[in-house]
Parts: sequence; C-alpha cells; structure tokens
Amino acid sequence: MKLVWVTLAAFGLIAAGNGYASDKLAQSSGCLTCHAVDKKVIGPGFKEIAAKYKSDKGAEAKLAQKIKAGGTGTWGTIPMPANAHVKDDDIKTLTRWILAQ
Repeated sequence: MKLVWVTLAAFGLIAAGNGYASDKLAQSSGCLTCHAVDKKVIGPGFKEIAAKYKSDKGAEAKLAQKIKAGGTGTWGTIPMPANAHVKDDDIKTLTRWILAQ
C-alpha cells in the first residue's frame, strides 16, 4: 500500500512540475503580457480559451497555428501578434497547457 501512495505522490509532483514549467514557458514566451490563467488582461484568460474549445477536436492544431501566426476576430477586435520567435515544440507545450486549464 505504501508503494501505491509513493507512486501517486510522485505522479502528482511530476504533474505539478509540468504545470509550473508550462507557466514559466508562458512567461518567457511573452504570453502573460496579454493573458492570465483565470482572467482577461488584453486577451482572454487561458481558462476561458480552454472552455471555448473544450469540445473542439481540432482545437490543439487551431490554437497552435493562432499562437504562431497571430490573428484577430475570435475574441474581439484587438489583434494577437504573431509569435514566430517561439519554437514549435514550445507552442505545442503551451497549447496543451492552455487547453488543460
């Protein structure tokens, strides 16, 4: 039984660490300049984005493209700038993290 609890605790720490790493990635990539996890800043909060795309099977690809190329109109008239400086693997990580909110 003790092994089960140790294993579950280890998985919990790994999951928490991945969330922390993704939060740091969002910070270093400039995402948190315009977004927050749970509230609108300039753009929508990540929880709001996740809720909007919850049942969209193609959401990950759509959001990754929007992060990379930027866009306007989905959340209003303020454009989201392109983020061509962010590596594709980092965009995938960010997209998954956003959709998991």
